Amino acid sequence: MKSVQEITKIILDNARDYGVETVPLGQSTGRVLAEDLVADRDFPPFDRVSYDGIAIRFEDYDKGQRTFPIIGMQAAGAPQTAAEAEGNCVEIMTGAILTLGFDTVVQYEWLDIVDGKATIQEGHSINQNRHIHPKGKDQKKGDVITFAGKQMTAAEINIAATIGKYEVLVKKLPSIAVISTGDELVDVGEIPEPHQIRRSNVFSIAATLGKIGAWVDILHSDDVKEEITGKLAMCLAEYDVLILSGGVSKGKFDYIPEVLNELGVEQLFHRVAQRPGKPFWFGKTDGNIIFALPGNPVATFLGTIRYVLPWMRQCLGLGAMSTQYARLKEGFKFDKPMQYFLSVKIETDDEGVTWALAQKGHGSGDLANLTRIDGFLELPMEQDVFSVGEAFRFWK
Repeated sequence: MKSVQEITKIILDNARDYGVETVPLGQSTGRVLAEDLVADRDFPPFDRVSYDGIAIRFEDYDKGQRTFPIIGMQAAGAPQTAAEAEGNCVEIMTGAILTLGFDTVVQYEWLDIVDGKATIQEGHSINQNRHIHPKGKDQKKGDVITFAGKQMTAAEINIAATIGKYEVLVKKLPSIAVISTGDELVDVGEIPEPHQIRRSNVFSIAATLGKIGAWVDILHSDDVKEEITGKLAMCLAEYDVLILSGGVSKGKFDYIPEVLNELGVEQLFHRVAQRPGKPFWFGKTDGNIIFALPGNPVATFLGTIRYVLPWMRQCLGLGAMSTQYARLKEGFKFDKPMQYFLSVKIETDDEGVTWALAQKGHGSGDLANLTRIDGFLELPMEQDVFSVGEAFRFWK
């Protein structure tokens, strides 16, 4: 039985590059850029007004002029105009291009406007270039704004749209099948018999992988070896990644390891010294990666965020997930030779210290407890007693 550290290395060492593809901008959320986003013109592309008010010549103000005849209007979105600037002003709006001849903007709140003239109120000091965002101040044409390797969030999508990228080149995601096994499982829309439960783990896996833009096909097989064999053979032929939930322990109907072996899948490990999630199986072929997670909901959920998601991030070049730590709010004891993942609720005190409060639930089958926790605290197997205030890695 391998340790958490050993299987983490095995999993990450088997990350694969699935290439690149072009996707519409509207479908790029969560995807990883495979190209730089480059400014196609200066940012801003013109001297942009940043306040509603009037545009004046600072030279006139500096000479003592405080009242300015209004000779025009410059609206946002209108082409640049020119005016007889000396001694005059134009009303101008936020986002508008600065009217030729002027170099300073005074906001309406500092003005009295009467009979077509704008007077700057007493008590306000004006500086040259006020409320003007100069052309090219943020970025110059040809500058790289966002580098390849960034995940597409609202900010990157904003940039891509601004530079006219209606399609973006992104890292290609593997095709993924998420497969549940078990005679006791029925579809979400069915009314289960007293001895049955609805399938839920597969949807949890799909939702977790959706954070990086991955889409999955959800499949199911009953605990019939021939059916499992046929389903897995089909999936190995059609998908890059198989993520299974259930059927990997030592029960008489846990056929997954046996079937995968018969189908030529190389087993890289089976069972890990952790709780929950000990009967975890991982293997590969030349064209496939297979995660076979235990079927208990908490174990499946933990396995997805602790192993599957980091593997996916490694494939996409995102690197390791950010490391977070939290301190135990109450002491805890676990005296088995395993790494324990403690279900916890997180609190942050007034000094910014993050505390973890155990939410033990009723074992790895207590899926309702997942709604009451913020994540898992990874407690090292070298310890038996974990004291108040000790900090350990937190998996959100």
